Amino acid sequence: MNKVTNVNPLDGYKIYLEFSDGTNGIVDLSEYAGKGVFSVWNEYSVFNQVRIGSSGELIWGDTADLCPDVLYMKLKKMLPEDIFPNLRKEQVNA
Repeated sequence: MNKVTNVNPLDGYKIYLEFSDGTNGIVDLSEYAGKGVFSVWNEYSVFNQVRIGSSGELIWGDTADLCPDVLYMKLKKMLPEDIFPNLRKEQVNA
């Protein structure tokens, strides 16, 4: 698992991330804004208070967090089975 090693909040609920394997780029989190635990972002200043947790996850206060795997997949435009091959369903031969 890659951990987030650097984070910088940007406008429009986007964040610049760097991961422990050197991967870096911008992730758009706007789809989460205002939903469920991410309703805390309704105050945009809260979004800007993002920090990195001990497991490389992103944390906003004690209310919301995102695991590094989800962030890595979003950045690389990957599916869960791309990181966890055992999630792939076996193809049935006809």
